[in-house]
Amino acid sequence: MTDFRADLHCHTTCSDGSMTPVEIVHHAKALGLAGLSITDHDSINAYATAIPAAKEAGILLGTGVEFSTVEQGVSIHVLGYDIDLQSLDLNGLCQQHIQRRHERNLRILEKLAKRGMKIDFEELEGHTMGRPHIAQAMVERKFATSIKDAFHKWIGDGKPCFDPGIPISTDETLEVIHAAGGKAFIAHPHLSPGYNYNNLLKKPFDGIECYYSKCLPDQEKRWVKLARSKGLLMSGGSDFHGTIKPGIPLGCSWVGRETFDAIFEKHRI
Repeated sequence: MTDFRADLHCHTTCSDGSMTPVEIVHHAKALGLAGLSITDHDSINAYATAIPAAKEAGILLGTGVEFSTVEQGVSIHVLGYDIDLQSLDLNGLCQQHIQRRHERNLRILEKLAKRGMKIDFEELEGHTMGRPHIAQAMVERKFATSIKDAFHKWIGDGKPCFDPGIPISTDETLEVIHAAGGKAFIAHPHLSPGYNYNNLLKKPFDGIECYYSKCLPDQEKRWVKLARSKGLLMSGGSDFHGTIKPGIPLGCSWVGRETFDAIFEKHRI
């Protein structure tokens, strides 16, 4: 068994995770992970405190971020790796997403209020607050029995209180990631099984997230085969959110040293 394992997909309190950046670095160390990439939604703020924590813990930290995009009406998540954290284009896209998310969340809260589930926006903490935070507030107010229940009944895609927000295209996202010197990966493609990824991969993607928590072996083989056929890099990670998404432990999906080095050529600590 390899002595180097790196989880390249996890979230902190800077987006919709329950652990702070420092806590997740310490957690990774305790689990025996040797590498990590924090891929918060629309935010790279975690790295301000994660970088010194990783240096102290002796963990390799590769820069990352996750963006939501829309391609032909389908939600496509894109992971940006090996990015320059000082990139003006990248920071600008993060701010654009944060504003989009803020406006979308207000509309979701309005829809909930019309159905007798009033939640004040000011009560919800988090600069890049997402639907899991709203779901958590619904559980606390007994509007839902669990976060999963809140999504299933009310705020999940296509549900009565869902709002998609103003879409940002996959093309624009890829352009920004590349302008920041990074590599763009399709995140968890098995979650949209009906989508034609052969068409999507005509765009300048650098890789596919082939290894993912709760991804079945047959699904994994499909994405590995596709990535190899197109000469793309293959990433892997748990999509750890802490208590926000219980049952997905950090490090349950990972990559080895060779893959880590191939992805993070410039921007790693």
